[in-house]
Amino acid sequence: MSVDDYNLLTEKSVPASQVAEGDPKRDLPHKETRNNNRADTNEKVYRRDIFRRTNTKDVYRIARQLATLLRAGMPLVPALSALVEQLQGRSERKVMRLGNQNNPLAEIMKEVCDSVSAGSTLSAALGKHPDVFSNVFVNMVAAGETSGTLEEVFLRLAEMLEKRVHLTSKVKSVIAYPLMMTVVAVAVVVFLLSFVVPSITQIFLEMNQTLPLPTRMLISTSAFMKTYFILIAIVVCVLLFGIGAWMRTKDGRIRWDRSKLKLPLFGKLFLKVETARLARTLGILLTSGIPILGALQIVKGVVQNRFIAGVLDSVKDRVNRGDDIAEAIRKTELFPPIVIHIIATGQMSGNIEDGLIDIADMYDGEVEMTAKTLTSLLEPAILLVMGAIVGFIVLAILLPIFEINQFL
Repeated sequence: MSVDDYNLLTEKSVPASQVAEGDPKRDLPHKETRNNNRADTNEKVYRRDIFRRTNTKDVYRIARQLATLLRAGMPLVPALSALVEQLQGRSERKVMRLGNQNNPLAEIMKEVCDSVSAGSTLSAALGKHPDVFSNVFVNMVAAGETSGTLEEVFLRLAEMLEKRVHLTSKVKSVIAYPLMMTVVAVAVVVFLLSFVVPSITQIFLEMNQTLPLPTRMLISTSAFMKTYFILIAIVVCVLLFGIGAWMRTKDGRIRWDRSKLKLPLFGKLFLKVETARLARTLGILLTSGIPILGALQIVKGVVQNRFIAGVLDSVKDRVNRGDDIAEAIRKTELFPPIVIHIIATGQMSGNIEDGLIDIADMYDGEVEMTAKTLTSLLEPAILLVMGAIVGFIVLAILLPIFEINQFL
């Protein structure tokens, strides 16, 4: 597929070009307008794509069901109508259980079906809903329309979304569980030091005796927490708000995403997740017939780490100047050597798409194993730290009691 063919595909995904399919007199948007739209999209670095803005499982079901209907030989418009009926049926059952609620996907797919029935291409109809269907989704559908392999494209999209859900759940589990335990542990310790320990240690202070060092440390810490509890809470809230505001800036987000890749234990996990996401999406785009430069531009919006997205810009520039993609990736000094070698081998064999999918499958497996390992290591570590803190509190309380018993 030539660059001109790719430009035609991207034009189909722009809402301004949503006109009757096959109309030779259709008015395409001005080139400058299309470039401005793309620039605006690239600047919105915090805009979430299909996998983050919507329920990914629902979109996965849409892709899977459309692929099944089309493979069964059903024409596109009846397939869309059947899908709308399915979604509306689920919405009606939900209303019976939970009250008056609308299924937004049912409404969106009804609009898509109406647009296609009126003569629009499916990619153009999907492009009217960028908050639901990302550039990856729309452009792959456009490529499928051009090549006549729409059902295969939906199957690839369904597989990609399914693997995305699985991978994201693994990462969330390895982060959420230790984080939850840490928050609970900190809350328990703060509660003990601020409200429970002062009432117990007051008895020791009234004895006017020299207390053991651990007890004096506990009393000092408890008095500090009780006196400045509100101030500490305000400072913590201000810091969290400031960090959140800084991360919402473009430079702050890039610096934060870069620092995440350097974190102990988690840094390599984050890099593997982004590498798997990048490789799978790029491989599927190339398999769909989208040229490498266009695929790199599209996949940039899928990568959630904005530092890596900036690295992809440099890769695209080097490829545009004549470098092969393996050499361009090597010069970033970010990705592991095995990734570069697999891509280089795929280039020599003329089958880079399968190499990219193999990379994604490999890192999907590594992410799963790393997630299990981190969970098995962090759980006892957090319990050990929590036990040490609680043990110190208990020891500091018991030592004076032991001394009193010795005098008695």
